[in-house]
Amino acid sequence: MCKHLFDKGIAGEVVLEAMIKTPRHVFLESTFHQHAYQDKAFPIAAEQTISHPSTVAWQSELLELKPGMKVLEIGTGCGYQAAVLLHLGVKLFTIERQKELFDFSKTILKALGLRAEQKFGDGFKGMPIFAPFERIIVTCGAPYVPKALLSQLTVGGIMIIPVGEGIQKMVRIKKMQDGQFVQKVLGDAAFVPMLKDRE
Repeated sequence: MCKHLFDKGIAGEVVLEAMIKTPRHVFLESTFHQHAYQDKAFPIAAEQTISHPSTVAWQSELLELKPGMKVLEIGTGCGYQAAVLLHLGVKLFTIERQKELFDFSKTILKALGLRAEQKFGDGFKGMPIFAPFERIIVTCGAPYVPKALLSQLTVGGIMIIPVGEGIQKMVRIKKMQDGQFVQKVLGDAAFVPMLKDRE
């Protein structure tokens, strides 16, 4: 799987090494174990999906991570992307609003010996109590870029977020020294929708 991703130029050796350390099959139902290392998305609980390995590799690469960075993930899901990020040596804060997935990811990450600050809550609001973050990754299709997440990004920080309803675009947002945000569209994306924010 990782050789395929490397040959396609999706990610470099550091990201792919983290993916090699992350056993994708443990995040899936046993029915899918024999297919776990194909570049496919699979259904998980709460009518959600685990992303293609190529998507996980792409988003991870776009974050331009360094060990020790403070990273916020919106949409823990089953925990696969979180595990890859943790194997990249970051300090991870991750939020999930589907209770079934929150409980599953908490259990599986602990079983793998990986530690993150996990929260059950609204991804549109982020985790202001732990802000600011050097990197923010959104793993679901957002209808717009939440202002609360922009406010939690440190100067020089980068957010990677798929934006749009129906057809999505992967967007890279960087916060500049003057507090302005520079956006760059990087290509098409296909994620389950980010659930509407709640009061």
